[in-house]
Amino acid sequence: MPLRLSEIAVRLMVFAFMGVLTYVAANGIARLVEDRSVIAVREALIDADHDWASVVGDGLQVILEGQAPTEANRFRAMSTASSIVDASRVIDNMSVVDPMGIAAPDFAIEILRNDSGVSLIGLVPTSTDRDALSARIAGIANGAAVTDLLEAADYPVPESWRPSMNFALEALEQLPRAKISVSAGRVAITAISDSTGEKRRLEAALVLAAPDGVRLAMDISAPRPVITPFITRFTIDDTGARFASCTADTAEAQSRILDAATAAGMTANANCTLALGVPSKTWGEAVSMSIAALAELGGGTLTVSDADITIVARIGTAQTTFDTVIGQLENGLPELFALEASLPVAPEQGDSGPPEFSATLSPEGAVQLRGKVPDDLMNTTAENYAKARFGVSTVTMGTLVTDGLPLGWGVRILAALESLSRLSNGSITVLPDRIDVRGVTGNADASAEISRLLVEKLGNEAEFTVDVTYSAELDPISDLPSPEDCVAQISIVTEGRKITFDPGSATIAAASLPIVADIAEVLSKCLDLQIEIAGYTDSQGREEMNQQLSQQRAEAVLTALSARRIPVSKYTATGYGEADPIADNETEAGREANRRIEFRLITPEATPEEPTALEGAEAPADAAAEAEAGQ
Repeated sequence: MPLRLSEIAVRLMVFAFMGVLTYVAANGIARLVEDRSVIAVREALIDADHDWASVVGDGLQVILEGQAPTEANRFRAMSTASSIVDASRVIDNMSVVDPMGIAAPDFAIEILRNDSGVSLIGLVPTSTDRDALSARIAGIANGAAVTDLLEAADYPVPESWRPSMNFALEALEQLPRAKISVSAGRVAITAISDSTGEKRRLEAALVLAAPDGVRLAMDISAPRPVITPFITRFTIDDTGARFASCTADTAEAQSRILDAATAAGMTANANCTLALGVPSKTWGEAVSMSIAALAELGGGTLTVSDADITIVARIGTAQTTFDTVIGQLENGLPELFALEASLPVAPEQGDSGPPEFSATLSPEGAVQLRGKVPDDLMNTTAENYAKARFGVSTVTMGTLVTDGLPLGWGVRILAALESLSRLSNGSITVLPDRIDVRGVTGNADASAEISRLLVEKLGNEAEFTVDVTYSAELDPISDLPSPEDCVAQISIVTEGRKITFDPGSATIAAASLPIVADIAEVLSKCLDLQIEIAGYTDSQGREEMNQQLSQQRAEAVLTALSARRIPVSKYTATGYGEADPIADNETEAGREANRRIEFRLITPEATPEEPTALEGAEAPADAAAEAEAGQ
């Protein structure tokens, strides 16, 4: 009996030992599986850029913890973990960052405007009054199509967003062909203007209108104007030879026409506008031949309007001379051009002299109309037209209704009054055989514009004299300095002063901020400049580090000017390091001189390699040298 009990006890002990051994082995295997699962899931999350998530093992379960940036990131983290272990083993213990704490998106709009209409694309705050915005854009489009592709987001509105947007819309009203990019605190404008003068006027107006805190970048181009009809008008009389209007399609044609005018007796400098719209590539040849023929006749008036050439010879020209010269010209003109020539005779005058109508515009703006008009209707029309052009309170009437006036007298009066409106002050005189326009203007192109106007209204055969003087004092853009003047002015404000930087950095020192402000004041009056801001260092330190530091400091000056609302879209910042020293680097004084910033005017004649330079400044010590010295 004892023996049998001992056998049973041994068997029980073996069974218990095996049970304990099995438990220990199972527990070890479970821990191994848990550790490997945690490691595998953690690595997969890191590879998927979910390093914000942490992984904790609990037996065979894998617990994900942490704050997901978005609900989408939370879902992706769960999917990544489920691809490593069974989805039933993955426990989601993650939270999502409070959406109110997420940074607002960058609100931005791009506005395009052309002859087809206006289109808008971008992101605006939900609080934007879309109805008011649509109404304003529709008003600017003036009946053209408006395409609104704007999206909205419900986030706080940046402080500078509304003034930037308002300024952009104000600019859009002035620019019929433009792309305007708007963001908080910045407006970038790319546009096309009708002329160089219009380009400068727009740039000046936009710079002045830009609100505080809004940086403005502009790139306004001025292509050649399209002139229709394409007109040149040349006169030779007792006062000499001169152009009332001159246009050309190429520089070669321009030179050929001006040479012909000089040979015909013109002594004053003339402006011959390069423009688009020429009827034939042989325009220069046809005009120059016609000018030469007018000189052979001994005087008169030449009008070339598109392909129609009209010559009115001087009274008293011999008929044989007229016939010979006109015949030779007619046979020699290039194809397409048609010639019409006339030899007027002296008009017979009655005892009372020829009828006359005149109007004067004083420098103060007062207008007086005097002379003969054909009827009451024309008298009222002339008065209303003058009031519309010059102002109701400025017009004084002294006209007389008279019968028997020449045909088309009323049209000639209105054309003459429109010509007077192009002047700052002056007079017009309407006679049966001609119209005289005299005065002063601040528009350098006024003479050509008036000539084109009279030809368009009265025809190629119309006789008129345009004696208009350009006054720079009346030109709204005449006080803008030339690029060379701008460079000279910056030299003056930086005389004996230097922009300095904090040691070992590209941060402009506080003491130098007034110098930057003075330079910005000069540049604010200098539009359409191409400027290079060039940085230099001394020769201490490594060459590569010197170049990098000079680049950073030049860019710092560019950024500082931009922050002061200077349009820097055509400015460049270049670091030249220790190149081009202006003094001996072996002395402290020489090294100080070599550490500098130069403002260079970039022109076809003066590239960055051959600059028109003025010295601004650089840091009092070279950071590369400081770094190597352990400073």
